[in-house]
Amino acid sequence: MLGSGLLDHETWVEAKGHYVRSMEFRRDPELGATFFNSVTRRVFDTIGVDEDIEFAGGKLALSPVGPSGDDQAWLVSIPLPEDPAELIRGLLRDRRFQATWRDLHGDVRLGADALRDALEAGGIRHGSVDVLVPTFYRGQGAYVLARISDGGEPIPLVLAIQHARRGLYLGAVLTDPDDVSVLFSYTHSEFAVRVPDPGGMVRFIRTLIPHRRPAEIYTALGFRKHGKTELYRDLAEYIEQTTGQFTYAPGIRGLVMIVFALDGFDMVFKVIRDHFPPQKTVTPAEVREKYAIVSRHDRAGRLIDAQEFRGLTFPLSRFAPDLLAELVDAAGRTVTASSGVVRFERVYVERRVVPLDVFIREHDQQEAAAAIIDYGTAIKNLAATNIFPGDMLIKNFGVTRQGRVVFYDYDELSLLSDCKFRAMPVSFHPDDDLAETPWFGVGKGDVFPEEFSHFLGVSPELRRAFEERHGDLYDVTFWQRIQDRIRGGETIEIFPYRRQVALHRKAHRTQTIV
Repeated sequence: MLGSGLLDHETWVEAKGHYVRSMEFRRDPELGATFFNSVTRRVFDTIGVDEDIEFAGGKLALSPVGPSGDDQAWLVSIPLPEDPAELIRGLLRDRRFQATWRDLHGDVRLGADALRDALEAGGIRHGSVDVLVPTFYRGQGAYVLARISDGGEPIPLVLAIQHARRGLYLGAVLTDPDDVSVLFSYTHSEFAVRVPDPGGMVRFIRTLIPHRRPAEIYTALGFRKHGKTELYRDLAEYIEQTTGQFTYAPGIRGLVMIVFALDGFDMVFKVIRDHFPPQKTVTPAEVREKYAIVSRHDRAGRLIDAQEFRGLTFPLSRFAPDLLAELVDAAGRTVTASSGVVRFERVYVERRVVPLDVFIREHDQQEAAAAIIDYGTAIKNLAATNIFPGDMLIKNFGVTRQGRVVFYDYDELSLLSDCKFRAMPVSFHPDDDLAETPWFGVGKGDVFPEEFSHFLGVSPELRRAFEERHGDLYDVTFWQRIQDRIRGGETIEIFPYRRQVALHRKAHRTQTIV
């Protein structure tokens, strides 16, 4: 134990040297660096980076350890068989699941047909298959990751295996990088997977989805703290190499959060205001708890993950004057500006998306209709995972690069099981409907689905498109049925891939809410 030397800076300088030597032959030195940084920052409450007692960017100054013996037992390479069915059958049989397959031969046939189409489209007839040995688990799904190459650009190969009541079945064969990217999205929870070589596995996965940040892949693999380190390094490098300013993020200003962005950087920053207007009944502490719930919950591909940073500092000169003035005035308890820097005691950083209301204004009718329909699907997917957004205004939803609608405003978020869905009472007095306040009692947690139509705020054409597909959202019985299923212990699976690539379309209709 350090005892009286705990706060001695030179002791920690020496400890850093010993730590480097202790990590020399490990396969996860970057995780060790992040752990060491976390300890020293907590001890010294470091502002900025102290390179004497921290590893800049979360990296250890070590020479790369070359693969030997079992170092790469997590990755195997095999020749690409002439018959895709042989490959699919081998990959599935190599996984020793305790559950039985309901129709393995039928799934191999369907999977082989999908893979054959992808190989023909990519012009691949011969080559090799690199397969990750560990199986990736999330919810009721298991995923086998591989890549196929003939010396040129590889194509991904992901087998999505689902566990239903009647047994295992192959849900999809993913060969499109966009589909694989969604699987590793910041809107999904972390995988449960054995990772003997985190850095190597991240590099492999990035060959399948090169546009995904290492930070996001580390987080998807369960290394949330190091994902945060990688994100900070990306941000610090971007600030050092550019001259753009922090300005307000596009969209309607929030009543609870101040949201801003850095020119050209694909993340947004969110700071909780010190005080909220009367119509907001939550407190800053409750808002922080909402974000904590999201970080722990099944995000079902519809909730954006947010990394919480403490003690983050940026150059004061990089802030637009109007934004800086509001930050200091409206969030002065957690934001200070002095000595040329702006310090945030707490700030949430999350992926930047296009607000749904902005997307609808800026896109044609067909794209806007697809987005408003997916908005309804997003609400139903969240309900299936026991999440109720609370504030249904479309400004609180956004559209990702893949065109998926996601939710990002959490101050009124709650568990669906805590809500009380009610039908609107019928009044027989003509003045009741004209009253400024409800003429009937409204308790905490009461929700009236018939009022949801007021939150759309879209053209009549888009409203019709929405209501044709999702008019049941206005019906109290829809919500009560979902509550009954959740309270009964049912797990309602939300599949992390498009219905168009599902091999068993009927199973997707009956198991998920769309």
